[in-house]
Amino acid sequence: KMTLSLALVALISAFGSSFQYGYNVSVINSPAPYMQDFYNETYFNRNGVPMDSGFQTLLWSLTVSMYPLGGFFGSLMVWPLVNNCGRKGTLLINNLFSIAAAILMGTSELAKTFEVIIVSRVIMGIYAGLASNVVPMFLGEMSPKNLRGAIGIVPQLFITLGILVAQILGLNSILGNVKGWPVLLGLTGIPSLIQLLILPFFPESPRYLLIQKGNEEQARQALQKLRGWDDVDDEMEEMRQEDQSEKEEGHFTVLSLCTFRGLRWQLISIVVMMMGQQLSGVNAVFYYADRIFQSAGVDSNNVQYVTVSIGAINVVMTLLAVFIVESLGRRILLLAGFGLCCVSCAVLTLALNLQTTVSWMSYLSIVCVVVYIIGHAIGASPIPFVMITEMFLQSSRPAAFMVGGSVHWLCNFTVGLVFLYMEAGLGPYSFLIFCAICLATIVYIFFIVPETKNKTFMEINRIMAKRNKVEIQEDKEEFEDFHTVPGGQAKKETSSSEL
Repeated sequence: KMTLSLALVALISAFGSSFQYGYNVSVINSPAPYMQDFYNETYFNRNGVPMDSGFQTLLWSLTVSMYPLGGFFGSLMVWPLVNNCGRKGTLLINNLFSIAAAILMGTSELAKTFEVIIVSRVIMGIYAGLASNVVPMFLGEMSPKNLRGAIGIVPQLFITLGILVAQILGLNSILGNVKGWPVLLGLTGIPSLIQLLILPFFPESPRYLLIQKGNEEQARQALQKLRGWDDVDDEMEEMRQEDQSEKEEGHFTVLSLCTFRGLRWQLISIVVMMMGQQLSGVNAVFYYADRIFQSAGVDSNNVQYVTVSIGAINVVMTLLAVFIVESLGRRILLLAGFGLCCVSCAVLTLALNLQTTVSWMSYLSIVCVVVYIIGHAIGASPIPFVMITEMFLQSSRPAAFMVGGSVHWLCNFTVGLVFLYMEAGLGPYSFLIFCAICLATIVYIFFIVPETKNKTFMEINRIMAKRNKVEIQEDKEEFEDFHTVPGGQAKKETSSSEL
């Protein structure tokens, strides 16, 4: 069951970390014109001549793209940090990046320097790169198997909440104006400060304490606190089994993970799902949304309110995913999510091409945007991170998150860089490329990715071992004893699910 302790640790780590990831994704959209004026003005005051328009475009694209680039660097730090400082320790250290960046961005106007904003976007990106990988790992390791999917989606829920809050605060009437934008950028430090003060009172991941630190007593206490009862022997036993089976393999570095045959399909699956998640065009849809609504006759002053309502749909649908992931399972949500994205990209291409000739096509394109957002929110956005936690065991999980996170941020960076050129060259047809990517991801998931709902990490590992055509030799005897004690049917269940 969900205990207060588990619920609080999920909320605090997601609010203190994932929330800012989302907030900083969309925070510079609304105040962009005012920030660009500030860049111009500062340059003029220094040099006595106005800024060249090409240079201004370069500076602005740097401001936008330094964030995902920082995210990529942050992902590269996941493996060393979580292994040496623990999951909770890494989240606490990470807050220092966010607070530093918030102070720098908030004071940039006073200091009359735009370079600081660009540097801060890199720092904030590093923060988001760590947060987007460490929070799902931390929560996934703490959750009981029947709640792992639901709790694993909580970080994504807070990412969408962060996007929505940034959109609301960025309205012209609130902070998206000449005076307000430095405050808007600086606010991102507040959730970090809250997390820094509260998170130390909560336990570290029990799996990390037992398997990596070898501290059985602390692991037991952490589990008891999270589960709300004293009898945690079954879960401790399961963790010991995992520890035992991993002793032979030692800790994986990224290199050993990439060359290890026993984890080949897990690794390919993570890379495919992360590429699908980012290259399916979610940023492009958000980017295009304003223009789609304007062409449908929404007044340009009201477009920002429509953008906020799309952000709200995103939050509501992600919240729905939290409640349905344990009953429907991961596979269904992944397939349905990418399926909706695929269909809406195809129809959107048609609608955008015909909207000048057929009057109601512009409304169809609005429907496509909404359907696309729903698809991404229920499957493509949240589930891949849940799957990384579930498909890898303790020794390979940090390296897997590092690979998955790096792919996630590199693809994000690539789309940001390439989309403007794609759009200039292909126009609405650029959505056909996203449609094809979604379709390819669906085919892969359908044939390769197993359902992981309600299974222990070891059971999932054995399903994948079959796919990798490797035998898990050393487990055989241990598992015989392990399964005969609490329930002889566990062995049978696994084999039936493997079919």
